[in-house]
Amino acid sequence: MKDTLLRTLALGLLLAIFATTQADESKGPERWRKDMAAFAQRDAETAPSGDALLFTGSSTIRMWDLAASWPDDRTINNGFGGSTLPDVIAHFDDLVPPYDARAVIVYSGDNDIKLGHSAATVLDNVKAIHTLIAAAKPGVPVIFIAIKPSSSRWSLWPVMKEANEAMAALEGSLENFFYADVATPMLPDNGEAPGAEWFKKDGLHLSPEGYATWTAVVNETLKRAGVFQ
Repeated sequence: MKDTLLRTLALGLLLAIFATTQADESKGPERWRKDMAAFAQRDAETAPSGDALLFTGSSTIRMWDLAASWPDDRTINNGFGGSTLPDVIAHFDDLVPPYDARAVIVYSGDNDIKLGHSAATVLDNVKAIHTLIAAAKPGVPVIFIAIKPSSSRWSLWPVMKEANEAMAALEGSLENFFYADVATPMLPDNGEAPGAEWFKKDGLHLSPEGYATWTAVVNETLKRAGVFQ
């Protein structure tokens, strides 16, 4: 009876540990292994373009029709929805080094702040990604897109704004670092959240009109970086 009870308790403990491990993996960078495998499969089926504009980051990148925004340029979309800056760092070797990029464009940080990360933590991770790209792709411009204000996450805007201001200050102090300010054109003059026209029904992901403005801002930043004439 005693042995049976001990076995039952031990089994329960093992199941609890397994469940905890699984929960941790579902929240950590490991959850993106299938996405990285999908990128590798895509590249195996169709060789990625050389001298391309390489985009990576969260769902705003993943959902971007890059071919429509840059019909005359080669683009690569390595966006994986719901990801954070630490996820980009964890999977960096899959996302950037294998590709021939004329510029690397990153959008992330939105989900980080939703998870409670501070502006300072976001900035540290932005710097870490810039360092990784600079080492992997010397001389290639790195463009970080501002964290967008959105109606669904408007309560988080003060932290996002702080992170954006810190990112903007990096341009000129970090080599080949450029800041694409998509946030300013999205904000109305009355200090309220951006209007519904910028987003899909969820109030978070961009509408076609939103992407059109972002494309224009990124193009101006690419010109400033010397990628476009």
